[in-house]
Formats: sequence, C-alpha cells, structure tokens
Amino acid sequence: MNLAKEVRFLVAKELLLEWRQKYALGGIVLYVVSTVFVVYTSLQQAGEELAKSTWNVLFWITILFTAVNAIAKSFTQENRERNLYYYTLMSPQAVILAKMLYNAGLMILLTFIALVVFTVMIGSAVEQWAIFAVIVLLGSLGFSFVLSMISAIAAKAGNNATLMAVLSFPLILPLIMILQKLSRFAFVSEASFADVSNLLITLTALDAMLVALSFILFPYLWRD
Repeated sequence: MNLAKEVRFLVAKELLLEWRQKYALGGIVLYVVSTVFVVYTSLQQAGEELAKSTWNVLFWITILFTAVNAIAKSFTQENRERNLYYYTLMSPQAVILAKMLYNAGLMILLTFIALVVFTVMIGSAVEQWAIFAVIVLLGSLGFSFVLSMISAIAAKAGNNATLMAVLSFPLILPLIMILQKLSRFAFVSEASFADVSNLLITLTALDAMLVALSFILFPYLWRD
C-alpha cells in the first residue's frame, strides 16, 4: 500500500470513529457556543461596545482553546494494541499525515462555526472578508499541525496533559502573534492582499515547516 492509499484509509478510519463518537464532536461545538455566549453576556452586563482589537483577541483566544480541546485527543485516544496494529501495516509518515489532515478539516469546521456564532451573537468587526478567510484558513492549519505532533509526544509520555501544554506554548506563541498582526488588516476597509502578502507568506512557510518537521521527526517517535 502506497503513502496516498494509507493516508486515505487512515483518514476514513478517523471519520468513522468520529461518527461513532458523535458526542465528542458535539461537546466541542457546545464548548465553542458556550464560550462565545459567556463573552456575549459579559459584554451585555458591562454595557460596552466591542472594539475591533478586542473582537480580534477574543476570537483567536476562543479558537486556540477550541483547538487544544479538539486535537489533544488525537493520539491519546489510541490504545497500545491499535498502535501496534498500525505499526505493522502503515508507515509512520502516513499516520502523522492522516492525523494532521483530519485535524485540519476538523479545525476548519470548528473555526467556521465559531466565526458564525461570533457574528450572530456579538456582531462582526471584519471589513475585508477575503483577507480574513485566508488568515482563518492558514491559522486553523497551523493550530492543527502543531497540536497533532504535540499530541503524539504527549501520548508517548503517558498522556501527560501538562507536557502537552508546556510543549505547545513556545510553538503556538509565534503563530498567535502572526495571526493577531495579520487580522488587524482585515478590520481596515482600505486594506488589500498586497498589504499582507509578506505576513501571509511567513504564515504559509510556518505551516509548511511544521508539516515537514512532523514528517521527519514522527518516525523516530513512532519507533519508540
């Protein structure tokens, strides 16, 4: 079985498991809606109008914690016997790529849901939706790539949640900083893709580097 077939098989397996455990996905969606609702009620009680910068910060904080909750279980839910079975049939590159692709799709879906809930409950501060859509897409990919690999490391360390938090912070921090800086342009009506091209290239390169590092390093972790 070549790499592409292995990846397709593993992604289909992830979808099947998610379908059988619909409560897990429902719990994450409920978490997103509840978080936005808490922000909404807090603002209503304070009687304040949400500034664009505050909207930006709250949105990415929500996405960050949603990503951690959704992807932390990527490898920790796999038992030792199942991993041994995969080890005999699949290449480690197929395993990590499948996890990253599935998590990327999941994060894009959850980010879209969060954006819709934010817009309905709190309103939207976005002026340039095309720019913001690209930023959200690249940001979702970045979160899924980083946390997929960190989840694999945490699973090998005995499902240590503290280890996942410690390892993910220095990797997610530069991603968050770039996303925050990029998103500001989406709130300016005169902004164009030319204004954010350098930062978009940086963010794309960061995502590609995360994939490459996972592809290279995961086989050593898988062998352990």
